[in-house]
Amino acid sequence: MAKKLSIERILHNQGFGSRKLCRILIINEEVTVNGEPCDDPDTTFDTENLSYTVKDEAWDYHEKSYLMLHKPANYECSHKTQHHPTIYSLLPHPLVERGVQCIGRLDEDTTGLILISDDGQFIHKMSSPKWKVPKIYEVTCKHPVNDEQIAHILKGVQLVDEPAPIAALSCEKISDHVIHMTLAEGKYHQVKRMVAAISNRVEGLKRIQIGQLKLPDDLKVGEWRWLSEADLQNLKPLEN
Repeated sequence: MAKKLSIERILHNQGFGSRKLCRILIINEEVTVNGEPCDDPDTTFDTENLSYTVKDEAWDYHEKSYLMLHKPANYECSHKTQHHPTIYSLLPHPLVERGVQCIGRLDEDTTGLILISDDGQFIHKMSSPKWKVPKIYEVTCKHPVNDEQIAHILKGVQLVDEPAPIAALSCEKISDHVIHMTLAEGKYHQVKRMVAAISNRVEGLKRIQIGQLKLPDDLKVGEWRWLSEADLQNLKPLEN
């Protein structure tokens, strides 16, 4: 819902630093709003369709952040990494300052679509097993995959420490070594463990879809973008 806020508060809410730092940016004439210079920190603006620049970098106002990222290999989905760079280093600093979090982690060697937000309710809903948003993975296997193995994945494979067999929602053979596997759960190393259970091995893993939201062909590895309203509508749970 649109509301009127001072430009100082807007910049602070959008991750540009402390209120004092934002005030200094404005007084130093480093901010424009809707194409016009603004040097008064107390000037108020309607946040609906608000565009502004900070140090000549253009931004649009977003009350909450809803992002997609094309995760590269050798990046960790954590603010405190151990062996590789963090995916948050691929985002502009103001978004990181807003406290964005990835929704479900991908292994460091896994690539593809990942969602990021600072909306706690959205993160909880999307992460909840009750929501059951299907996720599709493109899996490159070391050995050729046969129809019997596909059938096994669809029927259910027994994983260590799991009380019952786990089945994929669907599993489509794309080529001798590549399958598309759809899951509604996100258990630890689930795709790799399921492929290992059919006596094969994952050589490459890429998440290509969440719900009806596909990884865009024009979103290059390492790039991010805001989720549109249509994108958010595509993040739907499975029908009962």
